[in-house]
Amino acid sequence: MSSTGSKTKLSGLTLAALGVVFGDIGTSPLYTIKEVFSVGPHPVALNAVNIFGILSLIVWALIMVVSVKYVAFIMRADNRGEGGIMALIALASSHAAGDHKKQRTIMLLGILGACMFYSDGMITPAISVLSAVEGLEIAAPVLNPLIIPITLVVLFVLFWAQSKGTALVGAFFGPVMVVWFGTLGVLGINSILHNLTILHALNPMYAVHFFTVSPWIAFVALGAVVLAVTGAEALYADMGHFGRVPIRLAWFGFVLPALILNYFGQGALILKNPDAVVNPFYLLAPEWMLYPLIILATMAAVIASQAVITGAFSVSRQALQLGYLPRMHVEHTSESQEGQVYMPRVNWGLMIAVMALVIGFGSSGNLAAAYGIAVTGDMVITTLLGGIVFHNIWGWSKLKTGALVALFLVIDVAFFSANVLKIPDGGWVPLVIGMVIFTLMITWKTGRSQLFMHLKNEAMALEPFIEAVGAHPPPRVPGIALFMTPNPDGVPHAMLHNLKHNKVLHEKVVILTVKFLDFPHCEEDERVSVEPLPHNFYKVTVRYGFKDEPDLPRDLVLCTAKGLTLDAMDSSFFIGKEILIANRKAGMPYWRKKIFIGLFRSAETITHQFKLPPNRVVELGSQVSF
Repeated sequence: MSSTGSKTKLSGLTLAALGVVFGDIGTSPLYTIKEVFSVGPHPVALNAVNIFGILSLIVWALIMVVSVKYVAFIMRADNRGEGGIMALIALASSHAAGDHKKQRTIMLLGILGACMFYSDGMITPAISVLSAVEGLEIAAPVLNPLIIPITLVVLFVLFWAQSKGTALVGAFFGPVMVVWFGTLGVLGINSILHNLTILHALNPMYAVHFFTVSPWIAFVALGAVVLAVTGAEALYADMGHFGRVPIRLAWFGFVLPALILNYFGQGALILKNPDAVVNPFYLLAPEWMLYPLIILATMAAVIASQAVITGAFSVSRQALQLGYLPRMHVEHTSESQEGQVYMPRVNWGLMIAVMALVIGFGSSGNLAAAYGIAVTGDMVITTLLGGIVFHNIWGWSKLKTGALVALFLVIDVAFFSANVLKIPDGGWVPLVIGMVIFTLMITWKTGRSQLFMHLKNEAMALEPFIEAVGAHPPPRVPGIALFMTPNPDGVPHAMLHNLKHNKVLHEKVVILTVKFLDFPHCEEDERVSVEPLPHNFYKVTVRYGFKDEPDLPRDLVLCTAKGLTLDAMDSSFFIGKEILIANRKAGMPYWRKKIFIGLFRSAETITHQFKLPPNRVVELGSQVSF
């Protein structure tokens, strides 16, 4: 029974992983081959040598980048079971404690990778949905003017539905993707049977020969070949939801064979009919199948987009917890799955950006010029951070680590360099998007640190203050006052203001500090610590992992076991509310201070972030020039 139950659970997780993890890479056949041979600024001539070389490059890119790099190695670098760029940052930097320069370099690299992920997250829905709807050009050319409007409507419905949660539609994702990958395989086999010689391209020597005969053309082609592996990072990012084994089973057992068959089927079709290069994916299908295939492709593209949007929510939440984004509203859309969250600001910001890309570029072919540079940049950063983990955490020798990292970097840098050629044709868009987000995140993190140091330097030391309270006690009123502060060793500004204006202290005074840790989850027995101080003062520290859901009223109950009982109905939360004024003194440049102040004003209130009861919160303001 136990064995049967575990097999059933594994099958369920594998099906779920198929529906969530592989949408992005699974929709790549819609546009990859078409873009390789499209007429553009860097065209690849359509002939048998190039077709065999391209197919060989695609299949070995899938093997080396996805199967070897991500599935075999990077997925083993988990942070307590969690994957993704944020988990990798935390894991790599955990063994650089004390070396602030090294730690800062790792964090900057990781945040740059996260920004590239955001850029990818904007382009993926645009190119996936647009390329699916473009099948109408083949089925009914008269509908060509409706492609952009239909794409925008599909995208609006997709983003509008995010607030409803993915639990309901998630049940359909797996079966739809089973049908999708099955269709990819069947269409590919049907075409391959008409030209079995196309299977010779499985031999990597065709890729080598392609580079030997036409090195520049082969290098340029890498800029489009990389489209076949976009979405590989999703295998690592979603590892915490499904585990390694289900993702590996789905990849090797179903996804990889289906992708290879479809790519080779498209290659066989183009060899037979070179005119089919205009849209080899849809021309693989018989005429009667076009409309059902367009509907299925659009559903698959929506699922691919859904996975990227969900990933953007997850990365944003983790970045928020780690202090790289200002507080913002987070809604939980599932009572059972903590990872299913909805962030309105991120959602609508993404929607506007995606729609702007669709309107601005106008076709999947134009978008392909912008697609790739963000993905390959993220791939390079993942390899570098992975090398730190291999050596520092796994204990590999420098020789072994260097050899593997060098192998991956040769591939990653080749893809990245080929995509650099796309910068004048649209590749600058994801770079600009990434750098804007990077500037905002680093400005927020730096501004927070400088503001903290400013307030800390101005704060009165806590211990002398408590001694003074004991020597000259002010009136103590019944109840519990919890003063929230990031500096547990200083007197909170809110406490000084309360004492100055109300001239009283509560019977119990709690200095409350919340800390976010650099690992995903904090165990309940480590969540809260209590330090009793003289004269009924207490220091309480509440800890959260970067994937934990903050809830102070819930977690402060744990103080009872530590010797401090906090009655919710007899407690008041005092919060300092700073009004910031930028000055031109030392610190960040003035323009970055202005950006920080704008972000600071737009941040969600502490009351909402920590689920404090609004009728128990007192805010005391102060003006800060920094």
